[in-house]
Amino acid sequence: MCPLPATELRPLDPSIWRACAGKSVHIPAVHSRVYYFPQGHVEQASSPPVLSPLVFSKPSVLCRVVAVWFLADQDTDEVFAKIRLEPVGRSWESGTMERRRVGDGDDDKEDEGEDKVMSFVKILTSSDANNGGGFSVPRFCADYIFPPLNFQADPPVQHLLFTDLRGTKWDFRHIYRGTPRRHLLTTGWSKFVNDKKLVAGDSVVFMKRNSNGELFIGVRRDARWNRNGERWSFRSALAGAVKAKEVGGIEGFSRSSSGRVRAEEVAKAAELAAQGMPFEVVYYPRVGSSDFVVKAEVVEEALSVFWTGGMRVKMAMETEDSSKTSLFQGTVSSATVMDNGPWRGSLWRMLQVYFVLFSLGGIYHHLI
Repeated sequence: MCPLPATELRPLDPSIWRACAGKSVHIPAVHSRVYYFPQGHVEQASSPPVLSPLVFSKPSVLCRVVAVWFLADQDTDEVFAKIRLEPVGRSWESGTMERRRVGDGDDDKEDEGEDKVMSFVKILTSSDANNGGGFSVPRFCADYIFPPLNFQADPPVQHLLFTDLRGTKWDFRHIYRGTPRRHLLTTGWSKFVNDKKLVAGDSVVFMKRNSNGELFIGVRRDARWNRNGERWSFRSALAGAVKAKEVGGIEGFSRSSSGRVRAEEVAKAAELAAQGMPFEVVYYPRVGSSDFVVKAEVVEEALSVFWTGGMRVKMAMETEDSSKTSLFQGTVSSATVMDNGPWRGSLWRMLQVYFVLFSLGGIYHHLI
């Protein structure tokens, strides 16, 4: 087993990690071929990194996945993955590489059998996030995630013990009361809200392991976007890093939609990749964000298509609460490889697609 990097963070069960990350997040498996896109990596940086001409000359690097670690940020509880990559030649075949026991990626694997982790995600309302109140539990969560209540008792009540991603235990009082009756978490909930610095719009992930009924709890932070409704980009970050107080965040961490990774770390990884040396990347998944480490088969299949304006395309998009994955239809408005600027010849976001999201009542402009 590969030792953990010097972060000394507590590794997570991959099933728990995936439940917190969301269904649309895919981490490539160890030994698989992937393409690393430094431009996409730059989008995860907290400020624009300084890159050399060598990096700009190699906008994509073919690699093999050496190891994957599933981790959680100790400040924000957000899950992230640390991926170790090794650049390889174009003629590399997976069957010729040594098979070693290292950290595993999921590569679209689903949990099966008794060890499957069931999960439920709820976006917090203002009432839920009120540090003096309780949490309104949706019926599905109470029925399928929580242990059965004794409805013969008056009132039906139980104490639930959850483990968070840091390994801390949380004791919540679950009661069924009110007119009309509803499920509530009362005692213990305010302490959790205060400790995690939760606000309305954040999400809480309740999880249960089928094999033993063990309960886990995670959080997803509500990202802040710019005033035009667009996500952070390299150009928009040229003014500098966004501070927590500037985006309405709570003191201690930023709620910007930009990444959590230091610019120096991104620059170091991109430089090593361009030099053909092994390197590591940190990936914070967010609903709607783009992967910068992509399975080679996906990239190569896309490159086999002759893309032109007017082509109809479909894209699966997960809702913020992970309740469903919708398939949206769009139209390619342009397909252009950069022929000027530092990233000349880059395939990153070469497609400009207009998707009609009827649930939003308008058109969402999405760049791939």
